[in-house]
Amino acid sequence: MLLSNLSDHELVQSYIKGNEESLKVLIKRHRSKIYSYIRFTIKDKELADDFFQDTFIKVINTLKLGRYDEKGKFLPWVMRIAHNLMIDHFRKQKNIQKVNVRSKDNEELDIFDRIDSKEMNVEQQMVDAQIKEDVKKLIDYLPEEQREVVMLRHFEDLSFKEIAEMKNISINTALGRMRYALINMRKLVKDHNMVLSMD
Repeated sequence: MLLSNLSDHELVQSYIKGNEESLKVLIKRHRSKIYSYIRFTIKDKELADDFFQDTFIKVINTLKLGRYDEKGKFLPWVMRIAHNLMIDHFRKQKNIQKVNVRSKDNEELDIFDRIDSKEMNVEQQMVDAQIKEDVKKLIDYLPEEQREVVMLRHFEDLSFKEIAEMKNISINTALGRMRYALINMRKLVKDHNMVLSMD
C-alpha cells in the first residue's frame, strides 16, 4: 500500500516503527496548513521558517521518545506544539512577568475573576474545574479573532500590549475584541442558564 493512502495515525505508527518515509509524507500532507498558521502569527518570514523547523524537531523528538498519544489527531497536536513554541519564545523575548492583579480600565470580567483559585477545598476545586471547562466551551462559540484574544489573555497570561504586538494589531483593537468576546459570552451564559460562580 502507498504511504500516501495511509491515515495520519497509521503514518505516525509506521514512523515510530522505523519508516522514516512516513514522516516525510506527514510533513508534506500538512506543511501548508502548519506553515500558514505560523506565518499568520509571526509576521517575520525568517522567524516563521525557524519556528516551522523547530516545531518538527520537537515532533520528531516526541515521537521517538514514544510520547505521542493523540490517536489520529496529528495536525491539532502539531499546531499546539507550534503555538506553545511561539508563546514560549514571545515570553522569553519580552521578559514577561506574570501579574495577577486585574486592570480596572479594560472591563476584565467577572467570569474570569470568579475562577481564580487560591485556597480552595476539594469540592471548590471540582466546581472550579467545571467552571473552567464551561468557559472553554463558551470560547469555542466565539469568532476566531475574539477567541484568540481570550485564549492568549486568560489561558496564556499575556497582557493586551503583548497580544497587540504578537498579532500586529493596536491595543485598542485587542481590547475591543475582548470586550465583544465578553458581551458574547455573557449572552451565551444567559441563553443557556449557566452559573459561573462558586458563591
